[in-house]
Amino acid sequence: MKKAVFLVLGLALLAVGAWRWQMGQWPTPAAVTAWWNGDAGAAQQRTGAGPNASGGGQRGARGGGPSATPLPVTTAVAERKDVPVILDALGTVQAYATVTVRAQVSGTLLEVPFKEGQEVKKGDVLARIDARTYQAALDQAKASKAQLEAQLANARLDLRRYVALARADGVTQQQADTQRATVAQLEAQVQAAQAQIDSAQTQLDYTTIRSPIDGRVGLRQVDAGNLVSSGDTTGLVTITQLRPIAITFTLPQQELPRVLTALQAGTVPVDALVRGEHGQVAKGTVETVDNLVDSTTGTIKLKARFENTSSQLWPGAFVNVRVQVEVLKQVLVIPLVAVQRGPNGAFAFVVQPDMTVRQAPLTLGTLTADSAVVQGGLNPGDRVVSSGALRLFDGSRVALAEGEAPVTGGVTGGTRPARPAGMGQGSGVPGAGDGQRVRGDRRGENGEGGFRRPPSGSQPSGEGGQPPSRSPAP
Repeated sequence: MKKAVFLVLGLALLAVGAWRWQMGQWPTPAAVTAWWNGDAGAAQQRTGAGPNASGGGQRGARGGGPSATPLPVTTAVAERKDVPVILDALGTVQAYATVTVRAQVSGTLLEVPFKEGQEVKKGDVLARIDARTYQAALDQAKASKAQLEAQLANARLDLRRYVALARADGVTQQQADTQRATVAQLEAQVQAAQAQIDSAQTQLDYTTIRSPIDGRVGLRQVDAGNLVSSGDTTGLVTITQLRPIAITFTLPQQELPRVLTALQAGTVPVDALVRGEHGQVAKGTVETVDNLVDSTTGTIKLKARFENTSSQLWPGAFVNVRVQVEVLKQVLVIPLVAVQRGPNGAFAFVVQPDMTVRQAPLTLGTLTADSAVVQGGLNPGDRVVSSGALRLFDGSRVALAEGEAPVTGGVTGGTRPARPAGMGQGSGVPGAGDGQRVRGDRRGENGEGGFRRPPSGSQPSGEGGQPPSRSPAP
């Protein structure tokens, strides 16, 4: 049992010794006393550790304190300008009109003169069906009408005779009236014959299939020689109208008031980013808003019209849609990358004339894809850090990127209060090492000695100038 206890104690001592060796040299009693009294230089001399020694001092210098190397950053100037309010959505391209061409009469398909993928105009011939039977039906209807017209002409002559004889009492009035009815009956039969002719002509016209719209034909579904009829469901070919073309997309229902207000004010522009076209953008306008909000998704559907003169948009494709619903006039704007987030909300680092940064809390308005509208916290002309802010904190020294103009003018937005002695830059922890984590800076103000430095003016509680009995800070 005793051997196990001694073994555990020995391993613990070895671990502590290895940790102390890794963290730095063991402080001498004189160095500890000098460190406790606030003489950091003497403590460094007695321990043999200087500003270039390895350990926490270098980590403290990297934090960006007053003696640290300035951190390189790029900046942007807060300025007033017009900002368009853009709503992003995912849309689907739809043909403005889609027609499936089908046969309206039965017969053998004699000819399919179009080419697949061809652009056709309204009225162009797409197919021809055997028309002989329909031509015969038309001729028969015309002959029937001619027969009835001849009978009608004879009946009208008889009617005139009967009317003259009735005046001379040669025939009864009843006979004259009967002949008058016969004429009316034959006139109706002639009209029915004309209707049959029109029907037969229509059936004959159906044997020549023409394009009902301007558009692009798809793949042919039926070849010449096949028997087609009006009951076929597949159709001969599909025609889609590509110019103009439509895009349907959805927006959250919360954006509906903005969209309706913009439509009432005038034309609402829409941009469609074509995927795979290296940033090519198609321009269009919002045409209409659906009359119903989808209760399952809480979205409203919109339809936009695009001229598509260069055929960038293709039916069925997915595109990114950007709708400009409003333009904010002369608002204060900074790049979106300059906005940082912290426990207290949004803030930005403002570069001061002395090349230090000030952490300025922000009141944000509308956020776009690359800009942020600032409603409070900045003034026009303030220069904010747009990149390189990861290692910054309040009071860090910075160096502007090559080519950027130096910061001029006084400190904007109020002066920063002086930090108490012994406080790290931008930190409320005594001895915190200039922006690094507290754990890495608890080895002393200059990163040496291995003990936490007490507040200025305090006295050690030990006797003979020895440090008080307490454990080293981890």
